[in-house]
Parts: sequence; C-alpha cells; structure tokens
Amino acid sequence: MAATRPRVDWLVPTLKPVLFAACLLPLLLLVWRLVDGTIGPNPVEVITHDTGDWALRLLLATLAVTPLRRLTGWRWLVRLRRMLGLFAFCYAMLHFTTYLWLDQFFDWQAILADIAKRPYITVGFAALLLMLPLAVTSTKGWQRRLGARWKQLHRLVYAIGVLAVLHYLWLVKADLLEPAIYAGVLAALLAARMPCGDWWRRCCRRRLVGAGRQDVSAVR
Repeated sequence: MAATRPRVDWLVPTLKPVLFAACLLPLLLLVWRLVDGTIGPNPVEVITHDTGDWALRLLLATLAVTPLRRLTGWRWLVRLRRMLGLFAFCYAMLHFTTYLWLDQFFDWQAILADIAKRPYITVGFAALLLMLPLAVTSTKGWQRRLGARWKQLHRLVYAIGVLAVLHYLWLVKADLLEPAIYAGVLAALLAARMPCGDWWRRCCRRRLVGAGRQDVSAVR
C-alpha cells in the first residue's frame, strides 16, 4: 500500500505566529537595550548595524525558502516567505531611517553627497529602492493583478541580495569574515537555483527519501 503524505494544513497557521515573534524579537531586544541603557556608548552605531544585519539575514532566509522547498518537498515553506521578506524590508527601512534621522539629522545635502560618493551607501540605497516595489506588491491581490509579471518583478530579489552583500563588504574595512560568510551563503543560494543545482537537489532528495523509507521499515 502506497504511503500517503501527512496533511500539514495545521502547521502553517501554527508556525506563522512563532515566526512573527522570532522576526520581531531582535527589534524588541534592541529597544530594551536602548531603554535599559545597556546599548553602549554609541547607540546610533549599534542600532544601524543591528538593523542592517537583521535585514540581510532575513533577506537570505527569504532566498533560502525555494531551495529548501525543492530539497525537502515541503511546499508549505512558501507560505512563510512573504513574512520573511516583509520583515527584511522593515529592518532595511529601520536601518536607512536610523542613518537618515539619527546619523545625518535629515541633512539632505549631506545624504545625497554620501549616496553619490560612497559606494557602500550607493548600493545599499539601490537595494532599498528595489525592495520597495516587492514589499508593495507582496499581497495576493497584486499577484493576481500582475499575473506572470509578478514573478518577473520579484526576481529582483536576486539583485537585491547581491547589492546588500556588496553594501556590507564595502562597509567593513578590517574584519571581512562575517560579510564573507554572508557572501558565501548568498552564492550557495543562487547556485542552487541554476540548472547545475538540479543534480545536487536530486541526490539530496534521494538520500532523504531513502532515510525516510529506512525509518518506516524500522517502525514496521
């Protein structure tokens, strides 16, 4: 008798509040440190770096959904992708707002000069601008209106990932280990989408299916 996949209709409604809380937690901890006075002598720098780091992490998590779905066959992962992407955009907006308000005090002349002269700010600002239409059109209503163009538009996330990693690489002047790790993760996620990644996905899935069959045989 063929084994049937267990229904997971209950899983996504259960996971969404957990994921929401997990994505919100870094911001709450940052606010707590600010209120508690344990944020350090340079709170603007800490807020800027923390919000930027989490924007990049959540962006990479968003990009990881499709490879994980293909590898595991867990289609329900796609239903968590929008939340990850919107939180990435929110942290990116907080990152930019901190620079705009607390660092530059809305000095538009200095801000425009920074964007034009500093490459890491230029690519970071470009990444934020590209994220904006993706955040606006993330709803099912926009997906229906745009049709096939919706997928074409949301492929901008690949360019956003590259720009975000470049922003971090060009920002850091001494220790390049952490941005290099992010660059490696992004490269792996992009490579998994290429045709040459099909062989790797098939091999991994065969191993997972084989392991699952062994577990079923052991239970029997």
